Amino acid sequence: MKWKLTGRYLLSVVLVVILVIFINIFLGIAMLVAQAAFDVPIFREENTSPEQFTRKFETEIIVNHQDVFITEKGQKELEKKKAWIQILDENGKEIYGYRVKPSIKKKYTPSDIIQMYKYKEVDVNTTVYVGEKEKDGRQFSYLIGIENRNLNRYFISYDDRDIIHVIKIGMVIFLIDILIALLIGYLFSKRLTQPLQTLIDGIKRLANRDFNHHTESKGLYKNVFYNLNHLSDQLKMSEREREKLDMMREEWIANISHDIKTPLSSIQGYAEMIKDPDYDFTLDEIKEYAAIIEAKSIYIKEVMEDLNLTTRLKNKELSLNKHAVNIVALLRKIVIDLLNDPKYADRDIQFQVSEENIVLEIDEILFRRAINNLIINAIVHNDDHVKITVSIDRKEDTRIVIKDNGKGIRKEEIERIFDRYYRGTNTGAAHKGSGLGMAIAHDIIKAHEGEIMIHSHVGSGTTIEIQL
Repeated sequence: MKWKLTGRYLLSVVLVVILVIFINIFLGIAMLVAQAAFDVPIFREENTSPEQFTRKFETEIIVNHQDVFITEKGQKELEKKKAWIQILDENGKEIYGYRVKPSIKKKYTPSDIIQMYKYKEVDVNTTVYVGEKEKDGRQFSYLIGIENRNLNRYFISYDDRDIIHVIKIGMVIFLIDILIALLIGYLFSKRLTQPLQTLIDGIKRLANRDFNHHTESKGLYKNVFYNLNHLSDQLKMSEREREKLDMMREEWIANISHDIKTPLSSIQGYAEMIKDPDYDFTLDEIKEYAAIIEAKSIYIKEVMEDLNLTTRLKNKELSLNKHAVNIVALLRKIVIDLLNDPKYADRDIQFQVSEENIVLEIDEILFRRAINNLIINAIVHNDDHVKITVSIDRKEDTRIVIKDNGKGIRKEEIERIFDRYYRGTNTGAAHKGSGLGMAIAHDIIKAHEGEIMIHSHVGSGTTIEIQL
């Protein structure tokens, strides 16, 4: 996989380089052909070239018997070009001149004309071009000198064998360039693709649930590797939480199964005894057994209701039926109802309030359930002589505090106490429940847009604070 990735990247780099070279060569040749065939000014300005100007100028030369001169239009064109003209007869002698400088020769031999045409023999600013005019069987030559420092002309002589040799050398150089491109492309590709390979390997490890993979964050992909490492840490934490939650769920299911199986066994046993014709129970005994069956049935019903309620709260499927409620009166009634319960009649539960009328918009039934769960939690996780104080006050927000002086809670348990399925280690042996009481209370307070906080130290009690 590593070589495939590097090879593909290297091949793409080389192909792009070769393609760009060939496209440039093709476009250059096409433009040169277009310029030559259609006289399109691609590599030069749109003005007529000096050679074309010289060839076309013969139309401006008038031969009338022995008289030779140029037209007025020709004179203007020469002036515009900053050029001069000499018209020579068959012997190379000047028979007409216009704007010719005094230093220019008046008679030329064929070699003089060739020398002047090939090289700048007049001065460094003037380039001379040669044209021919034929009239009535006579041939006239003319020289046009154009004064322009930027105008240059070069003659190249070559041997076909030299051209072939240059092409061969060019091919060798081209191959060397390809090899250099391959080498540079390989080094560049390796530098770019090696981190990608490491990145792909890291993603594969994450896909295979190996969250211990960390890569040093450096180079071009520094931010990518940093985020990959961060993702690995997050997935590792999530995996730990999932494993912890699975263990808690399995433990909770085992506890719930045991807690439900016990009352079901009682219900089944008493029901079988009542219907057994071999037993002759009195009316009082039947009532006693019926009361036990009812109590066990109510317990199972409460567990089922807890399960349904926590699921609806978790999925935000529960609509709150809010209305204005005096929260002080509600808390006082909750405390009184608990003290009137025979199971908690001997417990020390005190109620403290700074004012008698604090009205809030709440769902009374759910809020009662949350506070009731919190107080009962303080009861069942402590000894019988524990003192529990329920207080309420209002400053900027309404604050409800449930405080006890009991055993306290260990730090590792505080972090889990509002988790679903968690049942505290200090729960009394006689207490049975769904293990969802604290989670339900937490979710109800959150649903009311409130905050619930817990502070505790082992041996010095626990304080639960609710802000609304």
